[in-house]
Amino acid sequence: MRLPLLCAALIGLAACGSGNQETAPAAPATASTSAPAAAAPAAPATAAAPAPATSSAPAGTGTAAAVAPAPAPSEDDAKRPDVKPFVDDGKWVEGKHYFRIDPAQPTSTPGKIEVTEVFSYGCPACFQFHGMVDELVKSLPKGTVMTYTPAAFRPDENWPLLQRAYITAQAFGVDKQSHDAMFDAVFKSGELGIYDKQTNKPKPESGWPTIDDVAKFYAKYGVKPEEFVATANSFTINTKMKRADELIRAYEVDSTPTIVVNGKYRLTPITAGGYPQALELTQWLITKEAAGK
Repeated sequence: MRLPLLCAALIGLAACGSGNQETAPAAPATASTSAPAAAAPAAPATAAAPAPATSSAPAGTGTAAAVAPAPAPSEDDAKRPDVKPFVDDGKWVEGKHYFRIDPAQPTSTPGKIEVTEVFSYGCPACFQFHGMVDELVKSLPKGTVMTYTPAAFRPDENWPLLQRAYITAQAFGVDKQSHDAMFDAVFKSGELGIYDKQTNKPKPESGWPTIDDVAKFYAKYGVKPEEFVATANSFTINTKMKRADELIRAYEVDSTPTIVVNGKYRLTPITAGGYPQALELTQWLITKEAAGK
């Protein structure tokens, strides 16, 4: 499968960039077999679609309601493993494997250690990584929560529409159950992608998916298309998109996927040395935060 623009050039480095990136280290080791090959990505197994939710407009539509990303639903915290003791054996180096965010940004989940993925449904590297992120969510220790912040810095690849799609799905409470399927809709079926699956060539911009196409996709999750479109174009969603862009700039993120730990540290599969290493480093930073180091 041909990959879009800058993402195609960066896929070997496990990142899709804004075009203003820091100097990247050497390409990471090949990801574990749970990550698909870059040349022809295949999505990790997607959970069966849940029963459609009862459609209703989200609370706060049309108002400047809270704009912080809501935490992804997670397993009962009591069932999670305890946080491991913090051990600094010199394996992970600040400024090389991970970077301090200065100033640190407030999180949307006070009292919890927040892990955030900055991503786009249009990013091939995020498509490769998302199955592993699903596993990360399942393995997070007590007192942690996972959130997602969608990026829009590739308008040449329709990322603003996909950002709007995620934030609107979040407003309707269908973001978690549709998350994996959205990646499939972009990279497998192509129904929400900018590449023609028959010709394997980019569609003209006039043929790119629209918010109406996105609404048809989310209808499978019980949201009425007309309600989805109205909410997607509301002041509330525009405000949340602006807030997501501001937060990404504050994090100093210029490529996806990027993981942010508690608003203080950021890392990528590139800086960590690979996909599995990125998950290991994330868990280590969680122990560092839990220990107050």
